[in-house]
Amino acid sequence: MSTPFTTLRDLLRHAVSRFNTEGLFFGHGSSNAFDEAAYLLLHTLKLPLDKLDPFMDARLLPEEINTLLKVIERRAVERVPAAYLTQEAWLGAYRFYVDERVIVPRSFIAELIPDQFSPWVQDPDAVLNILELCTGSGCLAIMLADAFPNAQIDAIDISADALAVARRNVADYALQDRITLIESDLYTQLPPKKYDLIITNPPYVNSATMGKLPMEYQREPQLALAGGTDGMDLVRKIVAGAKQRLNPQAVLVVEIGNEYEYAEAAFAAHEVTWLSTSAGDEAVFLLTAEQL
Repeated sequence: MSTPFTTLRDLLRHAVSRFNTEGLFFGHGSSNAFDEAAYLLLHTLKLPLDKLDPFMDARLLPEEINTLLKVIERRAVERVPAAYLTQEAWLGAYRFYVDERVIVPRSFIAELIPDQFSPWVQDPDAVLNILELCTGSGCLAIMLADAFPNAQIDAIDISADALAVARRNVADYALQDRITLIESDLYTQLPPKKYDLIITNPPYVNSATMGKLPMEYQREPQLALAGGTDGMDLVRKIVAGAKQRLNPQAVLVVEIGNEYEYAEAAFAAHEVTWLSTSAGDEAVFLLTAEQL
């Protein structure tokens, strides 16, 4: 098939036009059509993701052009998230394998992990046991293993499919001896132990919002997104069960995304502490064992 395209510049222009024409939603790593197009094209051509300019006017082979056009159309027409097309996602400097069995990794908690939740966690080296609920692809558990070098981490998910993806990521980072993956409905299948830190980025999207999600989000496992009428169904269970699972000086950190008002209403009696992230001060809250 002959095409009017010869260079990467041609394909990049075409991709940006297609993405803008289709009105795509960018919420899985990129924030605009240009960045998403550049990432998809460079990844597909197996070129360095941070070096676009040197290749812009390189002439492409016919088979390369055809492959790129197929990727552009899948993103534009089928609205497949870029991460599913490339089977990778990034959180900071961390690269993770992803596919349609897990939601695309994105978490404001990930911003807080490198600082080890200071000042709420006073001695990171003394953190020996961490629990991550709703681990999905295992990305936060892996980041936690780096930030807390003495910790053993139990990473929980109800989805066997998600845990299969997490297992691959844990193996990629050679952390099998420190991260234990457990199929469990929250706390139900956990060993009888207490933790110095509990982290969770659970399903929290309220039912009204679920019905309005962009098609890209509808491509993700809905089990990992839907949080009931007010989005707090699982969050209530997590908070209620944390008291029996936390050591005396431990903390619980919970991400609730855009559901600040529902979370405030659900946990008004607890006087939760809201942590600062790039989303502001309304996306992640913290409770101490004493408060629980």
